[in-house]
Amino acid sequence: MSQSVLSDILVIAAATAFVLGYLIINQIALRFMLLVGTGLYIWYYAVVADSPLWAAIWASAATGTANIVGLTSLFLRKSKWIIPNRDKDLYPEFEALPPGDFRQLVLLARRETRMKNEVLTTSGSAVTSLFYVISGRVEIRKKGSVFSMRSGNFVGEVAFLTNEAASATTLMATDGELLCWDVEQLRRRAERDTRFRLALDAMISLDLAYKVANAGSPIAEPASAHTKAM
Repeated sequence: MSQSVLSDILVIAAATAFVLGYLIINQIALRFMLLVGTGLYIWYYAVVADSPLWAAIWASAATGTANIVGLTSLFLRKSKWIIPNRDKDLYPEFEALPPGDFRQLVLLARRETRMKNEVLTTSGSAVTSLFYVISGRVEIRKKGSVFSMRSGNFVGEVAFLTNEAASATTLMATDGELLCWDVEQLRRRAERDTRFRLALDAMISLDLAYKVANAGSPIAEPASAHTKAM
């Protein structure tokens, strides 16, 4: 095969890979096709002239490297092994979130044990922490009514979203384990990281949707059951 024919085949194949990539919605497939196209262009630049076109080769290699970094990031975001060992047992409760998004959220949280009768939020007071109940039960006191909430639910999420004072007093009805987030730290992170904000909104929205659907129940069921049913 002559050099000119090989060059034509390479540039056509590279352009085809790029066109197919731009037509694909899936980010991983798109980046893979662009990576193939970049490799073919580098090959083309190496053989099209009497000596390799080094400037074009290095430029293409740089874009290819950036693409590999992005592709690796996408793979990691979907890989469960990046979840911290401390929180691997919790991921089934949040499986609606990609592992990478879940990892970002739990890395900001403290995992703590709270004792029976320990107050989490006080009605009319600012909420400084957002809680997720891993185990144990929570007692909720609101406008003279008292009811219980099982594990698998958030506490303080409405005040967090509205930036208002707590509408109810909540305390531990039993000893239990919780994930605890500092509210101000969450807000600062959400302001500068769009993906983190979307993951946080999705996590809280699932919890709120389940609570609304089960309003009036004497004991709230775990939000995780709703998440798994979706």
